Amino acid sequence: MADSRKGRVKGLFGGPSPDNELMAEAPGLPDPQTQHQALQVLVLAQRTADEHVASARHQADKIRADARGAAEQIAREAQAHAEGARREAGKTLSDARAAAEQIARDARAHAEGARRDAEKFLSDARARAEELAKSAQAKADGLQREAQQRYEDVVGSLAAKRAALQQQIEALQQFDRDYRARLRTFMHSQLQALGVDEPPSNADIQQSGFVAAAGAAAAPE
Repeated sequence: MADSRKGRVKGLFGGPSPDNELMAEAPGLPDPQTQHQALQVLVLAQRTADEHVASARHQADKIRADARGAAEQIAREAQAHAEGARREAGKTLSDARAAAEQIARDARAHAEGARRDAEKFLSDARARAEELAKSAQAKADGLQREAQQRYEDVVGSLAAKRAALQQQIEALQQFDRDYRARLRTFMHSQLQALGVDEPPSNADIQQSGFVAAAGAAAAPE
């Protein structure tokens, strides 16, 4: 893009144009080539400012999309881990219940002492299952909080970057307004020097730039 702008600047300064020939015939005016070059540089500055504004907006949209995708991926991973931990706890509890039931059947065949052992085993198994369930839930809650924190960090970073980009956009817009005002003042002063009192409109300024650029491109080297 920089090479393209350099080429346009080189094209703006190369060769005479019909406007230069007309302004050269007016006595007492500044160098028409200098006036033409100044006009074309201001037009090019306007185009460059528009390009920077579009690029900054595109970058802000891309950062916002990347942050949203990262946050969603973190949330999905946390949810999958929590579900796996819950399934593991459920399986442990199911296995413990099956083992306890088997021991209970054996205990009924081997008397009261074996039954007490089975009840103790079942109690221990239930306590273990509850401990695993609590641990899994705590881990899931921790992952959820971590995911939320990372999401907030990403969103906060995005907000800061967005604010910086917004400042750049506002600076470029101010640059655009300043250059438009300077270009309008310059054109108005030149028209007054030529005896024309009506100030040029934005369309006249752009048309003047296009005609001068076309004349410069058509001129032989």
